[in-house]
Amino acid sequence: MSSDSPPVRRLADWDHDRLARLAEEHGTPLYVLDVDRVAANYRRFAAAFPDAHVMYAAKAHTGRAVLSGLLEAGADIECAAAGELQRAIDAGADPNTLQYTAVNPPGGDLDYAVDLADEHPGLTITGGAEDTFDRLEDRGYDGRVAIRINPGIGTGHHEKVATGKDAKFGIPYDEVPALADDLRDRFDLVGLHAHAGSGVLREDLDDHCRAIAKVAELAREVGDSDLEFVDFGGGFGVPYREETEPLDMQAVGERVREAVGDLSARIKLEPGRYVVADAELILTTVNTVKETPATTVVGVDASLATLIRPAMFDSYHPIRNVSAPDRDPHPVSIGGPCCTSADVFATDRPIARPERTDLLAIGNAGAYGYELANQFHSQPRPAEVAIEDGDERVVRRRETMADVVRVEDEAGE
Repeated sequence: MSSDSPPVRRLADWDHDRLARLAEEHGTPLYVLDVDRVAANYRRFAAAFPDAHVMYAAKAHTGRAVLSGLLEAGADIECAAAGELQRAIDAGADPNTLQYTAVNPPGGDLDYAVDLADEHPGLTITGGAEDTFDRLEDRGYDGRVAIRINPGIGTGHHEKVATGKDAKFGIPYDEVPALADDLRDRFDLVGLHAHAGSGVLREDLDDHCRAIAKVAELAREVGDSDLEFVDFGGGFGVPYREETEPLDMQAVGERVREAVGDLSARIKLEPGRYVVADAELILTTVNTVKETPATTVVGVDASLATLIRPAMFDSYHPIRNVSAPDRDPHPVSIGGPCCTSADVFATDRPIARPERTDLLAIGNAGAYGYELANQFHSQPRPAEVAIEDGDERVVRRRETMADVVRVEDEAGE
């Protein structure tokens, strides 16, 4: 896929015959990942910010196929946990290029990061609490650090992702200058970091750019000429709803540069969702169609254990009948096999009328899809198939019931 690929990929753009064949070969529910689309999304984003250092925020999707594909495309990796650091290294990342953004880090995570930095001093550790820096010093660490700032402005698609105004994230804005002076005596202070929120679209850009401008102004107050970078995070969204237009990233790049203004330090950005969301979907099979006075209930074999975002964030995901996309649309409520009313993907949504055994596709599942998959109701997690350069391969096998109970069985050995 070329770097001038469309800025959004809708469900209708996927090859339905191929999807049907993959479902037949590998069963459902099934994650289908387009690695070429991941790389194309990254290149489009990087082209909009030619002077910035663009890293991929691994928490959106840590699959090895995604990480290795992005590394090949030239991306560096930003990690929010020790496990993500390890997965980035396993995918081929040079530890000296990694950035670890610690949020209330467990002791084991800090131990891992400090040990890693002992061997790879290019690693950068970002702290969002004075306590974190004290804990690093207690471990004998005096290497590269960045301060995570709380700009007091949150943006994004849901209050649970508006991190820029959540006290959990970052040092209060007014406390940063004094902390920076202190840290310069104890560590190699190389940057500032902030993240306003996630899922930012056109209506959120004004607030997002206000947060960026506020962080840039603080960087100048702290002394940006003495900093290597100022990291403005990611958060740029994708259109989950069919009627929503995608961001014009070239225009967004201009807005961001205007908000930053003159800055001696290099701009750093960390897209996550933007890179992977529309590069993956979930295939699921209809097993039940039930007419009720209130609605037509369509039961599928995917569930909130497969994709928890609708239950967690009330998120909208497009759904398409792959088996019969041209049937007349009919309002249906689509849900999975979990014994909770939260296990619903759509309510009274017009879909080409599903019938039992039809194959449905749930779109925009690449960001925080498999990452949040779980084993609720003792459901094994699904397989994941990657498409790259025309080839297909299983990159995560389907779990079995033996996988679900393995840690209990091993504990009893």
